[in-house]
Formats: sequence, C-alpha cells, structure tokens
Amino acid sequence: MATSTILVIALATVFDFLNGVHDSSNIVATIISSRALPPRVALWITALAEFIGPFVFGVAVAKTIGDEIVVANTINSNVLIAALLSAILWNILTWVLGLPSSSSHALVGGILGAVMMGAGWQAIKIDGIEKILLALFTSPLIGLVVGYLLLRIVLLLSWKATPRINTFFRRVQVLTALSLALSHGTNDAQKTMGIITLALVTSGYLDSFNIPSWVILLCASIIALGTATGGWKLIKTLGGKFFKIRPVDGFTSQLAAASVILSASILGGPVSTTQVVSSAIMGVGAADRFNKVRWMVAQEIALAWIFTIPATASLAAGLYWLIQR
Repeated sequence: MATSTILVIALATVFDFLNGVHDSSNIVATIISSRALPPRVALWITALAEFIGPFVFGVAVAKTIGDEIVVANTINSNVLIAALLSAILWNILTWVLGLPSSSSHALVGGILGAVMMGAGWQAIKIDGIEKILLALFTSPLIGLVVGYLLLRIVLLLSWKATPRINTFFRRVQVLTALSLALSHGTNDAQKTMGIITLALVTSGYLDSFNIPSWVILLCASIIALGTATGGWKLIKTLGGKFFKIRPVDGFTSQLAAASVILSASILGGPVSTTQVVSSAIMGVGAADRFNKVRWMVAQEIALAWIFTIPATASLAAGLYWLIQR
C-alpha cells in the first residue's frame, strides 16, 4: 500500500477519534447535567453503543460522503490529506476553545476546499453536495421543532404526576442516551469510512466503492474510543450554559435528537450531531419557557457553525497548495 494512502488512513482515524471526543459531549451532556448517570459511566455506555451503531443500521452515510461528493478518478491522495488536516485542526481549535462546532461541517468544508484547489469545480458532484448541505442545514431546525413538540406533549401527559416522575425520567434517560449514541455512531463513524474507502478507490486498491469490513470495524472502534475519552469543556457548554437541565429536559432532548439523527442516517444524510443536539436542547427549553434559554450562548455557537465550512475550505485549499510544493 502506498505511503500516501497509509497517511490518509492514519489521518482519517485521528479525525474519527477527535470526532468521538468532540461529540461525546453531545450525547452525555444532558444525562450528566440531570444526574441520571455518573460522567464516566455515561461515557463508557455511550461508547459501546457507538461501536455497535454502524453494524446495526448500515453504511448509507459513508456512501454519500465517499461516493456522492467528488469524482474519484479526478483527485489524488493529497486532496484527501489536505481535507482531513483542515478538519482535524479545526476540531482541535474548537475543542480547546470549548465551542461545540460541527465536525461534519469541518469535513465537508475541507473536502470542498481541497478538491476545488486540486481538481477544480468539475470534480465536484453538485447533486451530492446539495443533498449533504440540505441535511446539514435543515436537521437543526427539525431538531428544534421536534424538541419543542416532544416536551409539550410529555408535559401534557404528565401534568397530574407527582414529583416522583422525575425518578422515572432520570432512569429512562439511559435508554434515550443509548439511542442517541447508536444514531451518532451510525452517522458520524460512517463519514470516516467514506473517506478511507474513497482513498482506497482513488489509489486503485478497490475497483468500486464497496466498504471493506475492516474499515467499518476500524472506524467504529476509533470513534468509540474517542467517546470514552470524553470532552469535558464541551459537556459543560452543552449541559449547563443553555439553561438548567431537568430530568424531563434530558429525556425529551435526547429522544428528539436521536430520532432526527437516526432517520437521517437511514436515508443516507450526513448531519451534525452537535447541531441537532444543541437545537433539540434549545427547543425543549423554549417549550417550557422561551426566556429560559440563554440565547446569547446559542448565538455564539451558531456563529461558529456558520464560519466552519468557509474556514475549513480555505484552510484545506492552502494546505493542498503547500503539500503540492
């Protein structure tokens, strides 16, 4: 196997690991903040569920990322190296700053920037890009609406309940957290699978885009390891800065996010777990009381989302230029 292909695989696993670290907060923030489970237990349980996800729900997202964005025979390994380096550097920066930006946006931006610099617009499949951008930008709005509606329904059904119902909501969060972890493993691990398989196709090791079993196993394992490691700064941001999370809030926001992400995964739409979970939390908070949500924090995070694709695209284009020289 060529050195450049090995380097792509190595960088892809680094991105996968950081994705797990970065997005672990999205899955466990509410369950920790509402004290449903101790932090370390929550992280290890979700890591196991993330590992299982790709084996249960298929690899439709991997095919979207690896086979529907670019024309494989028009790019080389340096394009993928630049794209991955850009996404990794952005993830590290936002991790250090404690901003829950989107790893998915970072990867898509990196791919676009590197491909345009390395092969031009003709190498990009416009239909695939439209599908990905539609999934990325509509899923947060859907998460917001679903979170809002779910809390209203749950409060309506339990308005005569005693305070003991909080114990029920705290315990059932274990199930909703597992569902969210399964959906995250299904969606996010597949993005790395798509990149590695694309590298194998462009380098001639695969004749067509068929994801090898070892790639699925590798990516599922690495993202689970990253999740188990945890990202404590981001857990604090998502778990406490929007509003004080109650057990019912944790339950409904997890259920809302899991349903949106899993539906997108089955349809092959890559979405941002960060965006969907954050918007679901805001939707739940707004359903209880609109001014309960600290919207200034949401605005700061939204700005990070908006700048991610152009920033990583520009960075990837510059990195490709440097690599070629």
